[in-house]
Amino acid sequence: MNLSDVLVHINEELSAEQRNALEEDMRGLSGVVAPRFNPGQDHLMLVAFDSDKVTHASLLGRVQAHGYRAQLIGA
Repeated sequence: MNLSDVLVHINEELSAEQRNALEEDMRGLSGVVAPRFNPGQDHLMLVAFDSDKVTHASLLGRVQAHGYRAQLIGA
């Protein structure tokens, strides 16, 4: 297992329900260990993942599949 972290910047302002749904969906990706939003930084989602199983592009694509405009920070 090769654990990495990446920060996803989401341009839209998400409700608590939208953030929870996105976290749950990200957990469904094989290799994603812990996606989470931090209180007070609702536009930033930190994703811990196994880079042997999932790519940065897959993570970003999953967020964008929800219709959100997003960029990776630190990838």
